[in-house]
Amino acid sequence: MSNANTRNDKPAKAPTDTKVTDDPYLWLEDIHGERSMAWVKQENARTIKRFADNAGFDKTQDEILQVLDSDARIPYVSRMGGELYNFWRDKTHPRGVWRRTTLAEYRQPSPKWEVLLDIDALNKAEGKRWVFKGVQCLKPKYERCLVSLSPDGGDAVAVREFSIPHKAFVKDGFDLPVAKSQVAWIDENTIYVGTDFGPGSMTESSYPRITKEWKRGTPLSAATTVYEGKTDDLAVSAFHDRTPGYERDFVSVAKDFFHSQMFLRNGAKLTHIDVPTDASADAHREWLLVQTKSPWTTGGNTYASGSLLAIRFDDFMAGKRQFTVLFKPDEHTALSGYAWTRHHLIIDVLDDVKSRLEVLTPPQMAGPDNGWQPRTLPGAPALSTVSVVDTDPDHSDEYWLDVAGFLTPSSLERGVLDSTPAETIKQEPAFFDASKFTVSQHFVSSKDGTRVPYFEIAPKGIKLDGSNRTLLYGYGGFEISLLPHYSGSIGRAWLDRGGVYVVANIRGGGEYGPRWHQAALKANRPRAYEDFAAVAEDLIKRGVTSAKHLGAEGGSNGGLLMGNMLTMYPQLFGAIACEVPLLDMKRYSHLSAGASWMAEYGNPDTSDWNFIKTFSPYQNVKRDGHYPPVLFYTTTSDDRVGPVQARKMAAKMLAQGHPDVWFYENLEGGHGAGADNKQSAHMHALAYDFLWDQLK
Repeated sequence: MSNANTRNDKPAKAPTDTKVTDDPYLWLEDIHGERSMAWVKQENARTIKRFADNAGFDKTQDEILQVLDSDARIPYVSRMGGELYNFWRDKTHPRGVWRRTTLAEYRQPSPKWEVLLDIDALNKAEGKRWVFKGVQCLKPKYERCLVSLSPDGGDAVAVREFSIPHKAFVKDGFDLPVAKSQVAWIDENTIYVGTDFGPGSMTESSYPRITKEWKRGTPLSAATTVYEGKTDDLAVSAFHDRTPGYERDFVSVAKDFFHSQMFLRNGAKLTHIDVPTDASADAHREWLLVQTKSPWTTGGNTYASGSLLAIRFDDFMAGKRQFTVLFKPDEHTALSGYAWTRHHLIIDVLDDVKSRLEVLTPPQMAGPDNGWQPRTLPGAPALSTVSVVDTDPDHSDEYWLDVAGFLTPSSLERGVLDSTPAETIKQEPAFFDASKFTVSQHFVSSKDGTRVPYFEIAPKGIKLDGSNRTLLYGYGGFEISLLPHYSGSIGRAWLDRGGVYVVANIRGGGEYGPRWHQAALKANRPRAYEDFAAVAEDLIKRGVTSAKHLGAEGGSNGGLLMGNMLTMYPQLFGAIACEVPLLDMKRYSHLSAGASWMAEYGNPDTSDWNFIKTFSPYQNVKRDGHYPPVLFYTTTSDDRVGPVQARKMAAKMLAQGHPDVWFYENLEGGHGAGADNKQSAHMHALAYDFLWDQLK
């Protein structure tokens, strides 16, 4: 039977290894099975009765929902041609509308929007529960788009061609059934497509293994293969650069999460862009940018890990290797990202987890080579984050910035380099009274002496007597940085109650670039857990809180972090909230998209298990252990991590007799916290109320 409609979230068959088949909870890996869902419903009811069946919960949920549904939120936009596009959810449109407006109209307090696609109306007409997952529109007219729709909020999507002038899906246009597809426009009659073409066409990580060129009006089966990867590759994709004068085609082969190869495509010929597999290569007009993840010796020079390098693309392809260093990290700095405008490059630098923006102007093709001229853009306020959210690299030097801090609502600013300084276009409202709180940054020495930063948001005049209910949040993986940000939900549901909120910038993240991430890879994963525990201990030592009043929360890889706090450092916490987590590290690579993360954690089917087992909470939880109360919450439709690990961990702990183990599973929402704002508010309110109740 064809797998064209497969969601790729089915459980793997239980292996024959006796240590695994002895697992009495493998039946919970049958995601939609009758027995599994009966257990889910039973545990959901128990958790809801305990924590959500009361007026206090309703108040918390309503407070969060008011933030998520507020008409005063910033409608963030992206420019396509002469108009600004936005996707918006609110009380009236729970599944959302895709819409557009002009810059002049957007400047108004209440802009007039042209609705292009109403997802709620679509669902009503089709009897579906589609969740909008984004669009790709064809340059330069932006009249035809490929719209991605998930049936339940997961990563697997249906892809349909949409006409903006007609505000309708194109009859007999490009159309793909639900799968983890990757698509990109070539021209108005051709696209690149990677999808589930049938048995063997997806990687072990559940992503496309084959990318093809598909002509309009022909069946998908007639699409021409461009590149065919290996089953143990992570994913294969292709894309076309339509920049006038620089039209090029590329094929990208992700070998794993941190290693990839890029090829320049010229008809049937593929030419390898010869940069290290752990580096990222980005071609833009005449330039090739390379961001290194390890030291790279080439052309007689050695470039440091975490550097950003530039060279003319044609020179590089001709064999030249003399790069210009645009950014080189030091002990305190890291490159957070970069964005092109028409004539400039904006780079985002983190300095001890605080933002600053720099503008670099490349030498022109016809002018003198004066190097890349640098200057500084006005930065964010202290302990805040400033980030580029949109530019117009094909036509202008316009840039849009988001500026926010833990106590400073986001502002959306627009400027044009060389002509118009950044000005505030939209301002997020204050959802709580920030004047009652203060933000501070602290540093603590981890077990091995590494200096680890963390942010603390606390009431002014806080008494350091160990009595404050404190929530410590962390992630620590995949080079993802946790930066200062504004959250009305946290402000209302935690800070306004008198709680302290703390964000730990532990190793595994990207706060100090590749070195910070690589310090917690595979066998070194416990360094991230030691860092988080060191922050917890410092909060207790400083008198901010005490173990019985200290809670912890994290999701996904942060859920694995929570599982290890539970099993390794239970004495430090009064309660733990564990969201969409990895927990069974013996089975993770066989579940959902787990095989894609072996570069982060290791392969449990090899000798790597010798170190993986030391941080696998599912294997390490003990019947005679003493653990703080824990809430595991997840979604049935999560086709990235999957719900089964949270299920199994909760079931195992309950069977071991641990009294304070709670579980909740939302049906929709994918790897997020709900398919709409109401579901998100429910999930977050459940976590905050659970923690507040347990930390008293």
